Amino acid sequence: MKQQGPEPRNRLHGPSAHGARPHSRSSARLLAPEWVRGYRQAWLQLDVIAGLTAAAVVIPKALAYATIAGLPVQVGLYTAFVPMLIYALLGTSRPLSVSTTTTIAILTGAALAGLGSPIDPAALVAATATLALLVGAILVLAGLLRLGFVANFISEPVLVGFKAGIGIVIVVDQIPKLLGIHIHKGSFIHNLLGTLESIPQASLPTVAMATFMIAILVAMKRFAPRAPAPLVAVAIGIGTMVVFGLERFGVATVGVVPTGLPAVTLPDWKLLAQLWPAATGIALMSFTETIAAGRAFAQSDEPTPQPNRELVATGLANIGGALLGAMPAGGGTTQTAVNRLAGARSQLAGLVTAVLALGTILLLAPFIGLMPDATLAAVVIVYSVGLVNPLEFREILKVRRTEFIWALVAMAGVVLLGTLQGIVVAIIVSLVALAYQVSDPPVHVLGRRPDSNVFRPRTDEHPEDESFPDLLLLRPEGRIFFANAERIGQKILPLIAEARPKVVVIDLSGVFDLEYTALKMLAEFEKRQREKGVTLWLVGLTPSVLAMVKQSPLGQTLGIERMFYNLEEAVARYEAASAAV
Repeated sequence: MKQQGPEPRNRLHGPSAHGARPHSRSSARLLAPEWVRGYRQAWLQLDVIAGLTAAAVVIPKALAYATIAGLPVQVGLYTAFVPMLIYALLGTSRPLSVSTTTTIAILTGAALAGLGSPIDPAALVAATATLALLVGAILVLAGLLRLGFVANFISEPVLVGFKAGIGIVIVVDQIPKLLGIHIHKGSFIHNLLGTLESIPQASLPTVAMATFMIAILVAMKRFAPRAPAPLVAVAIGIGTMVVFGLERFGVATVGVVPTGLPAVTLPDWKLLAQLWPAATGIALMSFTETIAAGRAFAQSDEPTPQPNRELVATGLANIGGALLGAMPAGGGTTQTAVNRLAGARSQLAGLVTAVLALGTILLLAPFIGLMPDATLAAVVIVYSVGLVNPLEFREILKVRRTEFIWALVAMAGVVLLGTLQGIVVAIIVSLVALAYQVSDPPVHVLGRRPDSNVFRPRTDEHPEDESFPDLLLLRPEGRIFFANAERIGQKILPLIAEARPKVVVIDLSGVFDLEYTALKMLAEFEKRQREKGVTLWLVGLTPSVLAMVKQSPLGQTLGIERMFYNLEEAVARYEAASAAV
């Protein structure tokens, strides 16, 4: 009898007894964030070090930003914990560090101040939760509607001006804390005049403390840029306060900071109507700063941040933060730079920073209460002054004077009208700038470089370029549509009147779209020129433009005889026809 082998138990029992673990592990990997599924062991040490380093910058600055918004300092800690944690799990940018920023903080303060007379602490917490919840909901909705392109509506020059205005407003707002004085807050001009009038009442011990803190921060930024300067300043400020008992000399401190996890905070639904316009502006700036920081610090071997997913991730981070006492949040450029320079390779660095913020909430809150107000004001001012960058304005002016003026207008809008209104000004200026650019496209008169088939715009730098008797070569650029077609015609007619050609060749190789209204106007232009004895040829039509022209009456009028593949072919046809005559 043939001996049988052992019973193949795995066939009957294996899948249930041994296959469950691999299946559960694979399911866990599928549920994990993308960066977890592709995580490498070699990144662990780098991420931990980067997260610790970033925390040393993020936590003190979060405390300072809470004061900018007129909120208790513990709100800054909550913002460095909850949104940071949620974004690290859902975001697409590996180095991005999410808590709050100077811009978001001052916009938050302006929104809360717009609610009217001072409100009690409980109502302020509910109002902050409502604002953060609205910001998060707007961001998530925008992501679901795939509106990530909206961030591109604020041009770089306008953003430079907007941030400069924010920086000026913040510095003026924080100077009273440096001087140990109190003023009734109002408009920028009111605050500036009130501060100047109150200088004689300044507290000399507070001024000395503030000057000392600023000197430390500036020196460390200059000579030790990678050191956690805000953390050092905070530690020295607390130590000085304790050792010398400066409170008895009138140096104000932060005060009591609650210890323990934040309580669940419910929004005040009655404030939705009042806060949604401000929330929309904050959401726009949050996303703009988030996507800008994410793109700026992405390495070539990393995935590019995805705008619509960033909207959803940042939105959920704000919603989660709102329910646990945080203020509106977004990605910060400075803290992201620190995170990247310290070696961050994945979102695990953000998780480490969030854990450090949690540890601060649970263990170090009593020590934070001993921090001088002047120390926080010094941190805010030193890092807000960087928003006003004259070199950026100078670079813009070198390139184009018009865009330099847009930057100044955006800055003035923030300073004179207020930060929330400044967002509107920035957007309007950007849209007007865009409308101006597309409504006034260039039209070049072309010549041919000698002994070549290269056609280029005629300039005084190349007087040797060939022109052709009775032939005018023109090249408009950009999209031609109802808003700029008449303007292009106004530019072309004087050129025809000056050259008096028999044939006008319009090179459309630089035109990617020809809208119906523009096409109809071009047909009328062709008819009027034909009646004057001037023939119109079209050259270099893209496939989409060619298809539109062929289907129109203009295409039937021109026929294939007056549409050419390129300028070389058109000029050769003209020269052959001229020679035949």
